[in-house]
Amino acid sequence: MRPLLLALLLSLVLCPNALAAEVRLSGAASMADALKDLISTYREKSDGGAVFLTNFAASGTLAKQIALGAPTDIFISAHPKWMSYLVEEELIPADRVRVLACNSLVFVGRKNPAITSLEDIADLRRIAIGSPQSVPAGQYAREILETAGLYDQMRGKLIMAKDVRQALIYADRGEVDGAFVYTSDARLAKEAFILFAVPRRFYGDVIYPVGLTREGVENSQAVAFYDFLATSEARGILKKHGFIVK
Repeated sequence: MRPLLLALLLSLVLCPNALAAEVRLSGAASMADALKDLISTYREKSDGGAVFLTNFAASGTLAKQIALGAPTDIFISAHPKWMSYLVEEELIPADRVRVLACNSLVFVGRKNPAITSLEDIADLRRIAIGSPQSVPAGQYAREILETAGLYDQMRGKLIMAKDVRQALIYADRGEVDGAFVYTSDARLAKEAFILFAVPRRFYGDVIYPVGLTREGVENSQAVAFYDFLATSEARGILKKHGFIVK
């Protein structure tokens, strides 16, 4: 037997995962911890053959990467806008998109008894939000401020973060007076607290759609994980991480 062929056969015997299917998952930064937990649980229950290559960032950033050709099987966005963008670009089939979870917005910061509502933040000096151009949490934050009639007076005080997790870090470190983040993210703070929950009348529904790309539809492991995300076990994990699952 030729040495090269023998080496290949030995690698398959000694390293059965050498040819394991890859699942390339791009997910909203706010769902990173939940997705890591979901992947770990899925691998324990399955044959463990899939290798997950994850990319967590702002939804807009991920959508633009996919549009430019970044290899992706599954996309999870924190706003329907970016999923719709990829559907319109014919990179994700419309019939392979569904709602995965929902969320809500809170304002976090170091303990401050004087801050209990939106009206109280007008006198703060620095407030972190995700950049509205690419970060859904930032889009919601801007919507909240505009609906409350505060955006124009607060514009010069806004510190733009690359994603919602960075906004949380700024607040947790005390580098800003507060930040608008998702309820699920607020649970990760060490020094910051939820100063108030933003009333739902100030912003639209926070929806996380999940979709299989055209490549993902052809990847059996990606399809299997996509199906797993619809199970009661997966919904339980999402709830554990602070997401709203209907």
